[in-house]
Amino acid sequence: MATNPNLEVVSDVRREGNYQGRWWGKILDVREAKEQISTALPLIVAYVFCYSMTMVSIMFAGHLGELELAGSSLANSWATVTGFGLMTELSGALETLCGQAFGARIYRQLGIYLQASCQISFLFSILIPVLRLFTKPILVRLRQDPEVATAAALYIKYLIPGRFAFGFEQNIMRYCQAQGITLHLVLFTGVPFGLHFALVYFLVNRTSMGFIGSPAAASISIWLSCLSLAMFVIFSKRFENTWKGLSLESFGNILKILRLAIPSAAIASLEYWAFDVLIILAGLMPNPKIKSSLIAICLNIEAIAYMIAYGLSAAASVRVSNELAAGNPNLAKHAMAVALKLSFLLALVAVLTIVFGHDILANFFTDSSSMIKKFASMSPLLAASIAIDVIQCVLSGVARGCGWQLLAACTNLGCFYVIGLSISVLLRFKFNLHTKGLWTGLICGLSCQAGIPLLITLYGKWSRVDLSEETPNLG
Repeated sequence: MATNPNLEVVSDVRREGNYQGRWWGKILDVREAKEQISTALPLIVAYVFCYSMTMVSIMFAGHLGELELAGSSLANSWATVTGFGLMTELSGALETLCGQAFGARIYRQLGIYLQASCQISFLFSILIPVLRLFTKPILVRLRQDPEVATAAALYIKYLIPGRFAFGFEQNIMRYCQAQGITLHLVLFTGVPFGLHFALVYFLVNRTSMGFIGSPAAASISIWLSCLSLAMFVIFSKRFENTWKGLSLESFGNILKILRLAIPSAAIASLEYWAFDVLIILAGLMPNPKIKSSLIAICLNIEAIAYMIAYGLSAAASVRVSNELAAGNPNLAKHAMAVALKLSFLLALVAVLTIVFGHDILANFFTDSSSMIKKFASMSPLLAASIAIDVIQCVLSGVARGCGWQLLAACTNLGCFYVIGLSISVLLRFKFNLHTKGLWTGLICGLSCQAGIPLLITLYGKWSRVDLSEETPNLG
């Protein structure tokens, strides 16, 4: 009977002390797991710090009242769709190109790719504010509460400066992680994150800025993180082989990066837009401030879990891209299998946290006892969606490492819009299940989104991206 070669046991994984004689070694390659975890842990912390700057701002705004919570949450969701999420995934091309260039020892090309990707991010950062200028009329036309739409438009206005820095920051982080330089990312994102608490508290509670102090603090903190990372790359000797200064060659690589960056951005944008639609649908229900706030709390917690999983996803992307570039597809498949097992463990931890700590999590966003009680009723559905999302996030990292961004984008389109949102609308408006109906549809979409990439990784062609245009430079 023929077998799928992607499912065969990798016999050429020759590592000393691979723990095969012990029971856990038969379940998980401990040495490979340690390697991925050592890469993933700093990335998890760094990405959580990056995302949490805007989340902390929402928390401070939310404690001003229900209108402020609903407005800031809607604004952050809109900003993620039209800016932060897009910037994150535009940099996804660097995971493929920098990871494989580093694995092939074409070191100088990493700096060229970084510059080209920053140019792309800057261009998109200029174009997107035009859309944000129409935030209020767009939200009102989508039948959102006028007061919430007004608050969201005001909030997002002060987030615009931070978006430029966020794009550069994400590119630099991908450039560093491709080289295995991850511990420093914790320092250069953690210090600004720590200062952000003091800054947002001061601007919101100790100045006349009040509500708008929350997004203004986020923009300032993001710029601080970006500038510190840029200084690190420019002046550290760790990058002497990969950073040779500014070069006109970067302009010649823009199209190559766009071929991967656009599908990569589409992967996340389609998912972010689906989440945004959930908030908009919640705004069409009775008591829109309460329903929108409830969905927003769930989405923020889901996003935190996703950023934690994204660290493991990035580690898987680095391992897969490095091994493919080195001509070791079997080792790349083995790294994928280990990453998938680790994602199951992470999903279990996330579920237990939601089930037993839902009241504590809700208290971070609101003081309303009725809102905390409503969130408790949503926690089982939230736990299920997070568990599935963690697994699909890691599979997305494998796809980026292999250069399958376009295929993954098409999968997202079908899963979220044809399946997920269709079921959400049906359960909400036909069966009147309200927020639970919306979230059940999301779970269905995520399930398909996890299942299809799993089949792609098992049966797809594992090969490196063509880097033949460059001449190897071993530094």
